[in-house]
Amino acid sequence: MRPPLTPLIDALPSTVPFVGPEAQERDRGRAFRARIGANESSFGPSPRVVARMAEIAGDMWLYCDPDNYDLKVAVARHLDVGAENVVIGEGIDGLLSLVARMYVAPGDAVVTSLGAYPTFNFHVAGVGGRLVAVLYENDRENLDGLLAAVAREKAPLVYLSNPDNPMGSWWEAAEISRFIEALPETTMLVLDEAYGELGPASALPPIDVARPNVIRMRTFSKAYGLAGIRCGYAVAEAQVIRDFEKIRNHYGVSRMAQIAGVEALADQAWLESVVPRVAAGRRRIAGTAEANGLKPLASATNFVTIDCGRDGAFALKVLQALLSRDVFIRKPMVPVLDRCIRVSVGLDHELDIFAEELPGALAAARGN
Repeated sequence: MRPPLTPLIDALPSTVPFVGPEAQERDRGRAFRARIGANESSFGPSPRVVARMAEIAGDMWLYCDPDNYDLKVAVARHLDVGAENVVIGEGIDGLLSLVARMYVAPGDAVVTSLGAYPTFNFHVAGVGGRLVAVLYENDRENLDGLLAAVAREKAPLVYLSNPDNPMGSWWEAAEISRFIEALPETTMLVLDEAYGELGPASALPPIDVARPNVIRMRTFSKAYGLAGIRCGYAVAEAQVIRDFEKIRNHYGVSRMAQIAGVEALADQAWLESVVPRVAAGRRRIAGTAEANGLKPLASATNFVTIDCGRDGAFALKVLQALLSRDVFIRKPMVPVLDRCIRVSVGLDHELDIFAEELPGALAAARGN
């Protein structure tokens, strides 16, 4: 006998949103030669950030500031909002968990796109929400379809990423603003802008902290090259931020993460140097895909989604063949989107390996 779980947790499957490359390497018994599947920034953080982290490493016996004060102020200054409009969290993933707890009661409908970020779905399931998934349209999240589902289901929460993972697509700011204006006042929008620094500036609408039903989320994991420290932030109307404060883990963001985030924001020159390197990497991946008869999709992120030209079973064979060649990539897994593989921008030697191994992986997938 053991103490019983709650009925909700007992009913959940024992699954996780992602199987990390580390777990795959343990199962395989060897390391990947090219780690280009997790949308990390192989360019890493600013040297200025690395130096500051090394400088403060000996201070890690100190607890973090539970108010995240310096980082909140730095984010607010960077975005020209008030500190009362910012909450810091353990990456966007940690903030999504809080949002699910804040707005979703057991049985509530929550609207998202079929194939969109699975960690959001994981957190919704964890509070007993009922996911309502809308099909992508032309490899983009379907804004009108999401609005229709929100209205039909009277959903308290809707998730939209722009630019989008896993397809790399995006909507221009005017369309996002139209979507926001059309939402019911009783529906909270989570606008996930994890890749916002890497896409066109025209995709990001102005931040309006007076609007009480929009939460904008961003991260230090992508363009800033700090995925390993787990630090992100949300920007919203002040009362929404106060509601986050009711339940957030006040010691969840480490001292190292807070200081690294402040330093990363201060070194915008590094960010400006990374963005064109990411764009060049996207062009390399697209060129490799085209050289092998595949179709790269336009991307505003640090990855390229590649249409393999057949069905999901074929694309899965391509992925598995690349994994067997020590090239770590990922792919969408839902119908229609699953015809694709997804390749993150990596360092030159990693993209060289991808270019060398893709022809053999395709041949193996085709049974040649």
